[in-house]
Amino acid sequence: MPLPTDIAGTAALSICESLLLAMNDSKILPEKEIVGILQDAAAAHEFAPGGDQAEMHAAVAALINGILAGGNSVRRR
Repeated sequence: MPLPTDIAGTAALSICESLLLAMNDSKILPEKEIVGILQDAAAAHEFAPGGDQAEMHAAVAALINGILAGGNSVRRR
């Protein structure tokens, strides 16, 4: 069974992706802005200080960049 923090993180990711899709569908935010949000989030982890958390930051950045590449949070038209 996954650790509780893994469950919370997965739930948070799902909620955020759904919110981004809803904002795009409702024309609250255009695709360009949503992509920018995801790029900013990835960059925050890519350029975070190393130390004990370096591996975690790299994994988070890779996950967000994977979401960007897959288009999961934006319905590409």
